[in-house]
Amino acid sequence: MNKDHVAIVGAGLVGSLEALFLAKRGYRVSVFERRPDIRKTEIVAGRSINLALSDRGWKALEHVGIAQTIKEMSIPMYGRMIHDVDGNLNFQPYSKDGKAIYSVSRGGLNQKLLEWADENDHVSLHFDEKCSGLDLKTNTLSFKHTVTNEESKHSFDRIIGTDGAFSAVRGRLRKTDRFNYSQEYLTHGYKELIIPPNPDGTHRMELNALHIWPRGEFMLIALPNLDGSYTVTLFFPFEGPRSFASIKNGEDVKAFFNETFPDAVALMPTLVEDYYDNPTSSLVMIKCSPWHYEDKVCLMGDASHAIVPFYGQGMNAGFEDCTVFEKIFAANDANWGATFKEFSKKRKPDADAICELALRNYIEMRDLTADPQFVLQKKIEKHFSKRHPELWTPLYEQVTFSHVPYSEALKAGEAQDAIMKRVMDRPHIAEIWDGDEVEQAIIEELKRKA
Repeated sequence: MNKDHVAIVGAGLVGSLEALFLAKRGYRVSVFERRPDIRKTEIVAGRSINLALSDRGWKALEHVGIAQTIKEMSIPMYGRMIHDVDGNLNFQPYSKDGKAIYSVSRGGLNQKLLEWADENDHVSLHFDEKCSGLDLKTNTLSFKHTVTNEESKHSFDRIIGTDGAFSAVRGRLRKTDRFNYSQEYLTHGYKELIIPPNPDGTHRMELNALHIWPRGEFMLIALPNLDGSYTVTLFFPFEGPRSFASIKNGEDVKAFFNETFPDAVALMPTLVEDYYDNPTSSLVMIKCSPWHYEDKVCLMGDASHAIVPFYGQGMNAGFEDCTVFEKIFAANDANWGATFKEFSKKRKPDADAICELALRNYIEMRDLTADPQFVLQKKIEKHFSKRHPELWTPLYEQVTFSHVPYSEALKAGEAQDAIMKRVMDRPHIAEIWDGDEVEQAIIEELKRKA
């Protein structure tokens, strides 16, 4: 066993996975979590957006040998199923090669990660422990037990903060010199609802798709669950003529959904009850730098880069933090100080990039996916990419089905958008989109960019 004793504050997805990464290296790891043990808590629908696991997340799970088990509790989604107001369906594949993202329960995944961490002799788990202080001189953490109110202090060689968007560890680093921090809330929030299974336990819609009801300023999405249900999320403005604030009672709920999502209403027998039983939650983006303090403390996951969920990359980015950290750690021969510094510097531009991409993708999901011109543009991109894979990888595939750094994907995507804008401006593009003329035009544009 390595001598260093590492504390991880936060036993969510990233914290529990990072504990497995460090335990694999032989470090003694103590994980502290302010909430009760989720393994002993019933996972209640309506409290958490379903997650979409993709390549970056799978790579991290494979590193610690648990990818296959997680795949068995996940459902592949091969594209978006777009529902218009009249109930017409339009399937938009995610990949030209039939690749999928995977729907998985956040709570179920967290439970599994904690089970594996608990089985590891190098890891100890401590729940109901709220971090109340951090002494950076001695690397001492203070905790207050949320049930007994008992206070305790523990000193560690290293501390990793994975305690989410409102991180207590980051809160302490914010008081250090030259620490930069910003947070921004969207004007939209979200509420979770449910589509239950058929009486025989089967799914009521296409199983292997992420369902979207795009409506301009707001949207509804649904991800499949193993039990035949769908976790449904309404993304909606907090204020305005059509907003959470404008819905006053159950009749308003029914009227709004019947007008806006009529085909979904037929599948949601407990719509009004779920609307009022489940909380309305906010969406926040958080940026900070540096992510470390000397060779003592480092931030990962939402504690360092909270993003909005519209690219399905929040968890994947957090899991990729673990992979990137491990690679840097190995290259630096397990030198903590050098690793913390390099990880913080190298990873921040990618975190900023996926934050921007996620925000842009909200506009795409709620509005552009229903725009015939946008749909045609994506069809042209996929067609060209299939014929010239060495010249063009669509942005979504770079982000979701590759390990290209997010910052590079963002830069490439912006260059592609500039090319496609000129292509889409060509006369009669809808009639000639799959012909030689358009193909050669894209090739010439790429040559000019080279």
